[in-house]
Amino acid sequence: MSVVNCRRRWLLTTAIMISLFFRLSSGDELQPLMRLKTALLPESKTSDVFSSWKEDNPVCNFIGIGCNSEGSVTEIDLSGRNLSGVIPLDAICSLQSLEKISLSSNSLHGTITDHLKNCTRLKHLDLGFNSFSGKFPDLSSFSELTFLNLNATGFSGSFPWKSLENLTNLTFLSLGDNPFDPSPFPAEVVKFEKLYWLYLTNCSLTGKVPEDIGNLTLLENLELSDNRLTGEIPPSIGKLKNLWQLELYNNSFTGKLPKGFGNLTNLVNFDASQNLLEGDLSELKFLTKLESLQLFENQFIGDIPEEIGEFENLFELSLYRNRVTGKIPQKLGSPNGMEFIDLSENFLTGPIPPDMCKGNRMTDLLVLQNKLTGEIPESYASCESLKRVLVNNNSLSGVVPAKIWSLPKLVRIDLSMNDFEGPVTADIAKAKSLGQLVLHNNRFSGELPDEISGASSLVSIQLSFNRFSGPIPGTIGKLAKLSNLYLDNNQFSGLIPESLGSCVSVSQINLARNSLSGKIPPSVGSLPNLNSLNISSNQLYGEIPSTLSSLKLSILDLSNNRLTGEIPDSLSISAFKDSFVGNPGLCSDNNLEGFRRCLSKSSNSSQLRTLLSCFISLLLVLLIALGCFLLLKLRKNHALSHPLKTNSWNMKSYHVLSFSEEEVLDSIKPENLIGKGGSGNVYKVVLRDGKELAVKHIWTPSDAGHRRSCRSTAAILKRSKSPSPEYDAEVATLSSIRHVNVVKLYCSITSDDSNLLVYEYLPNGSLWDRLHTCQKMEMGWEVRYEVAAGAAKGLEYLHHGCDRPVIHRDVKSSNILLDGNWKPRIADFGLAKIVHAGGDWTHAIAGTLGYIAPEYAYTYKVNEKSDVYSFGVVLMELVTGKRPVEPEFGENKDIVNWVYNKFRSQENDVLGLVDSNISDAQKEDAFKVLKIAIHCTSQVPGLRPSMRTVVHLLEEAEPCKLTGITVVKEAENSQDGIRSFGVTQEKQ
Repeated sequence: MSVVNCRRRWLLTTAIMISLFFRLSSGDELQPLMRLKTALLPESKTSDVFSSWKEDNPVCNFIGIGCNSEGSVTEIDLSGRNLSGVIPLDAICSLQSLEKISLSSNSLHGTITDHLKNCTRLKHLDLGFNSFSGKFPDLSSFSELTFLNLNATGFSGSFPWKSLENLTNLTFLSLGDNPFDPSPFPAEVVKFEKLYWLYLTNCSLTGKVPEDIGNLTLLENLELSDNRLTGEIPPSIGKLKNLWQLELYNNSFTGKLPKGFGNLTNLVNFDASQNLLEGDLSELKFLTKLESLQLFENQFIGDIPEEIGEFENLFELSLYRNRVTGKIPQKLGSPNGMEFIDLSENFLTGPIPPDMCKGNRMTDLLVLQNKLTGEIPESYASCESLKRVLVNNNSLSGVVPAKIWSLPKLVRIDLSMNDFEGPVTADIAKAKSLGQLVLHNNRFSGELPDEISGASSLVSIQLSFNRFSGPIPGTIGKLAKLSNLYLDNNQFSGLIPESLGSCVSVSQINLARNSLSGKIPPSVGSLPNLNSLNISSNQLYGEIPSTLSSLKLSILDLSNNRLTGEIPDSLSISAFKDSFVGNPGLCSDNNLEGFRRCLSKSSNSSQLRTLLSCFISLLLVLLIALGCFLLLKLRKNHALSHPLKTNSWNMKSYHVLSFSEEEVLDSIKPENLIGKGGSGNVYKVVLRDGKELAVKHIWTPSDAGHRRSCRSTAAILKRSKSPSPEYDAEVATLSSIRHVNVVKLYCSITSDDSNLLVYEYLPNGSLWDRLHTCQKMEMGWEVRYEVAAGAAKGLEYLHHGCDRPVIHRDVKSSNILLDGNWKPRIADFGLAKIVHAGGDWTHAIAGTLGYIAPEYAYTYKVNEKSDVYSFGVVLMELVTGKRPVEPEFGENKDIVNWVYNKFRSQENDVLGLVDSNISDAQKEDAFKVLKIAIHCTSQVPGLRPSMRTVVHLLEEAEPCKLTGITVVKEAENSQDGIRSFGVTQEKQ
């Protein structure tokens, strides 16, 4: 046999052996992969990743599978493949050579079992952005792991931080955005000296960041935001000179930026907003590579370093709600321009820098509520990228550059509360995106151009308190989206344009205190959404159009004109009695107070018929009410005569208890009834040891329906097979909350027919009782302030201190209870909503009239800022002593509108808003809190402070340091003292 033939035969044999080896190897690893396919394919129909996963195809040719030179599977990378299902980890981890698992950005679910520990050769594990559940297993067996990403995976419970000790090879660690149980900053992490990426945002970390964080000198990215970290930023952080991103926002860091912070010269993005940081900003002047700087909602003081104005790459700067002073660096933006700047709500002075829109990429210029002076630089007239210009509440002056009005992308311009002058030019016709034109309280003059109709997106025009003159443009009727039109307190003359009736979306019109003449156009009565019409203090004459009768108005003011004739019957009502004063030529057939009668001869019989109809209707209403009363009384007597009886009780305790369920159940009887609320009756329980409890029996859905139909407050103990939504909401919220200013839930007791919640007993009732009912007392400012501060801290905890923010949704004075020492507790969580990750809105209407935030009216969407609004109303109650809704406020007006209007009209006597029961010496302190309340009740949710900021503002407004004894003594000295409420000094 020739040498050539031998060599060929040898090569063929070798090839066959290699092929056989790979087939055997492939066969061993095929089954685990086919099990993975079987587990995921049914729920992953939109994914085509498994098209190549066939038994006659080598596994190394499968999409997403990587192999080594020996044909063994080393890598499974199926990230972002639209996969869903439960991972069979026992199968995957049987692959002996597997080093990499990457399954991120899918919709995988289920739990990660302990089978994961069998993947002992793993170097790379990426499960991020999925929908897993349960706890994550121990990681101590993964000593070779270099990359671990569990970001936004859905894992919960306690994370096995201790098991990280052996993972000393880690270079990438991302565990954020998971609802883990609260845990101190893990000491294990600061030992991973090879880390270049550390992401622990939003994973419930508490306590201080250890000084040893400075050992991680290779770090390029450090993100610790959205936790509950406290203390100062460690000085050792200045050693992390490779950092390009540092994110610390939404924690409770205090103190100054540490000395040496300026050593982070590679820093590109720095965000430490929404903390309690203070001191000056001098350390920032060395960070020349900064592109984004976010330090809003802190307590920084001093000047903005001039060097920041020369940073070539800085495009985003946000320092709003601090105490920064001095001038804005005039070179800011001069190298390459800015994209976004927000320096609002500081104490800045001087002019607006001229070059921030260099490069024509700036979208937001927000410098409102400062002390800026000078004019708007001419350079901004050509800044076509601008969307929002908010420079209101400053001391700016001069003529606005004409082309500012024509910027094509401008959505909102607010120049109000300044000293601007000159006209609004015809260029405004080019502002096709402009939705809000807010210019009130300036010195603008001239005629409003007809071309304003070209700004077809306008929703709100607010030009009040200026010097505009001439006619209201007849073209205004072309603004089909217009909702609010405020032209009051100007010098407009001529007729009210008939075309105004074409603004079908308008809800509020205020043309008061001008020089308008002629008749009221009947077309105004055809506006389907009109809610408020004020055309008072003009020179209008003629009759009131009958078309106004069809409007459903909450506000109507036609006073101080020259109107004559009959007031239409539907408007001639007591609610509008002040709407027509100053028109001596008007008369009323409905005996409207202050107006002469204008009855015709033929109207007597009609009036008699009307009176007879009213009498019959009233009689029917009385008969129906009497029937409901008798029916409910029978039900009440029946229900209260039958105590709670059942053979099966389920008692869940949330604190260590010193009482049994029998003690509680035996006390649920009529003589212990102490209150009735929107969701149930409340009973007082006195235990054998003298301890007092409050027990709430939650209404069932059928009870609620009966109360709606007959408006009864009787106690109805109906039977229900399942707990009510209110019961579920209260238990879910309160059982996990531990805070001195949130009412304590001891336990719940349920059966097939009863749902009971057992709380601590608070002897001084609710804040509403002490302010507004027959049990009211003349509380001095110290007591009121302590109630405000304590309630604010309770809400702050709900919003910022829980694993997930809790929106109360029914904050009001009747849900703020007072203990024996007048310390407040937030109570009644029947409407509470826990905010889940990825869903910070709630869509159901809830709350109480007078406390409901205005965004309900147009979005039905609320978040924590809606609670802030309601708390602002409570602060107004405390300062003014008024209820949220009072007859003196006028039809469809509440305390917020009342305070705002009084605040404007009593500039020289603003202290007159403070309750007369508060001493003159304390009124200044009370007024400080009223200003906080005004801030909380801003119409725009984004302008309201967070509850964390509210607590800080209240601390600044503290009248003096008080002891609990001082507060109690003041309460004792008010009216008949504490004993008038059935609480003795001994009980306190």
